[in-house]
Amino acid sequence: MDLFDSLKISASALAAQKTRINVVSSNLANIETTRTPEGGPYRKRNVIFRASNVGFQGNLDQSMEDSGVQGVEVSAIRSDPAPPKMVYDPSNPDANAKGYVAMPNINLMEEMVDLMTATRAYEANVTAAKSAKRMALTALQLSK
Repeated sequence: MDLFDSLKISASALAAQKTRINVVSSNLANIETTRTPEGGPYRKRNVIFRASNVGFQGNLDQSMEDSGVQGVEVSAIRSDPAPPKMVYDPSNPDANAKGYVAMPNINLMEEMVDLMTATRAYEANVTAAKSAKRMALTALQLSK
């Protein structure tokens, strides 16, 4: 694995974690949204990752594939199939005949932990990219 491979891997992870952070932020922003264009409450969304070949060459990059080194990419963003939480609030305009409102199925603590995890993974990949850059600069200085 050369310098560019490690930079490609870090770049793919940065893009994937950025998407994850955006989805978690969307979940947190809509934690009390009871109406959506699709109808009903907001549905929590989850990011699904998969291993992939990285860089512009994708599947054509045999050196990455042969070495078993792969990056990461977002495979899908899926809505959580869990049913909405039913909260008793008869004064809410979205309440049903029994006074219950369908609220998003989002747990604040889980989302905060997911956000912190994604942020730490992002930071770790920034550090890995910086380390690869430092090694390349050191190698250039040694060749002088």
